[in-house]
Amino acid sequence: MQLTMLGVGSSGGTPALACKCKTCSSSDTRNNRTRCSSLITLDNGKVILIDTGPDLRQQALREGLTHIDAVLYTHMHADHLHGIDDLRGFCQIQRSQIPLYGSESTMAHVSEKFGYTLRDISDYWDMPVLKANSVNAPFEIFNQTIIPIPLKHGYSDIFGYRIGNIAYLTDVSAIPESSMALLQGLDVLLLDCLRYKQHHTHLNLEQSLAYTSRIRAKSSYLIHMTHEMEYAELSKILPEHVYVGYDGLKLVVN
Repeated sequence: MQLTMLGVGSSGGTPALACKCKTCSSSDTRNNRTRCSSLITLDNGKVILIDTGPDLRQQALREGLTHIDAVLYTHMHADHLHGIDDLRGFCQIQRSQIPLYGSESTMAHVSEKFGYTLRDISDYWDMPVLKANSVNAPFEIFNQTIIPIPLKHGYSDIFGYRIGNIAYLTDVSAIPESSMALLQGLDVLLLDCLRYKQHHTHLNLEQSLAYTSRIRAKSSYLIHMTHEMEYAELSKILPEHVYVGYDGLKLVVN
């Protein structure tokens, strides 16, 4: 399968508004970060999107994305959800319903705030035609097992996901011990790493590296970064097999 990092930025994105720091003014395009999201393309061609951030339209145009077959939601925060209306373009092209998957609380939030997107059939395919599915255990779509990974995001309980030997863990403040057992034998780990200083709802660099050393994926990539994290400088201080993610990075995983 192929993983595409659509965005690796935090809720504000990088460049940050009105900021002239070295990251925000950098000519290195790997310092330009849209809001956090990734794409899994299965061997059978099916495309699974993880989160619909507010930059989804920009990301889809950049990557030449032509269809989306399902969406996995990590949680309900705006920077991971509020691009949901951009799914309307894919509904129009595909003329088919797109299933959404997430925790019961996340799907309840989608139903409450974006209920107009949830419909079984439509005579108006330019509108979102989506179906909310609550999950709390491994499930299968397109002959691929998806494993929800329970995580802490401050006081909130959210999901990461394991798809084959790829794990996607964004907006993490702690990984419960029961979830660590679900993260063994990974080829690729994408892990939250907000900034250098500690934060009450996200991992900082020290904490992220502590988890990568315990999980021991073949390759780990840091995501959901603020503009404090300059690509080249951060890359120089990372241990072996840990890398800085960037928008547009593609990885092929067996």
